[in-house]
Amino acid sequence: MGTALLYVLIVFAALVVLSSFVTIQQGTIGVTTVFGKYNRVLFPGLNFKIPLIEKIFKRISIQNRSVELEFQAITVDQANVYFKAMLLYAVWNQDEETIKNVAFKFMDERSFMQALVRTIEGSIRGFVATKRQAEVLGLRKDITEHVKEQIDKTLEDWGFHLLDLQMNDITFDEVIMKSMAQVVASNNLKAAAENEGQALLITKTKAAEADGNAIKIAAEAERQAAQLRGMGVALFREEVAKGMSMAAKEMQQANLDTSVILFSMWTEAIKHFAENSKGNVIFLDGSSEGMDHTMHQMMGMNKLMDNKK
Repeated sequence: MGTALLYVLIVFAALVVLSSFVTIQQGTIGVTTVFGKYNRVLFPGLNFKIPLIEKIFKRISIQNRSVELEFQAITVDQANVYFKAMLLYAVWNQDEETIKNVAFKFMDERSFMQALVRTIEGSIRGFVATKRQAEVLGLRKDITEHVKEQIDKTLEDWGFHLLDLQMNDITFDEVIMKSMAQVVASNNLKAAAENEGQALLITKTKAAEADGNAIKIAAEAERQAAQLRGMGVALFREEVAKGMSMAAKEMQQANLDTSVILFSMWTEAIKHFAENSKGNVIFLDGSSEGMDHTMHQMMGMNKLMDNKK
């Protein structure tokens, strides 16, 4: 009987010793109580606790946690908006007061998650209720900042901190989605038409500029050609005048009448008209008076040229 009692005592002592040590996993913090009252915090590793009296009340994860949210909100113009979001949160820090809040603020994890999700949804619904349907899609960042601003203090009181809130999807009722798609399509068509009009205007403007430049170039070429033709005619006349002057001087030196050379030039001119003219008829004044008149004119031109010299 004594031996059996000894065995019982040994086993009891071994159980007491074993229950005096507890292991806390990495990324976790233990909270202990003594007779149901908070006692202390146990950090990762092997920890000693008072056997039979000190108990592990809760093991709290200090790692980041995530949860997906799906809920509905209504805009100020009565449009239904459907949100899909991802919430990332964690324990605020490892201070004793923070850990106590995490351990004792809520009855269990399910109650905490329900309060967290409803708080986030309520904050977003309140924000969306002040906006119009057309504004919501462009307010992802504003919604996130609003939620953080509204619930950060509340979460801190609970011992948590909101790390990130991502709006993964924002949709509307099917009718609204179709109308929005039509608006986008019509805006795209309008932009395409405006771009096409601008391109056509640029093309026509460039073509008009090219035509104008071509006309300017042609006009300048014609001006230069006319100038060169005028210079050619002037040089021709100058050479003719020089030839006539030289011929007249030679005839004067030979005591010949200069009217003979003028008559010769007149006949050569008639011959040239006949050979090169496109017409079929040349009208000449063949009377002696007409011929005499022409000769006097030619002699007058000759005297005028001699006076200039």
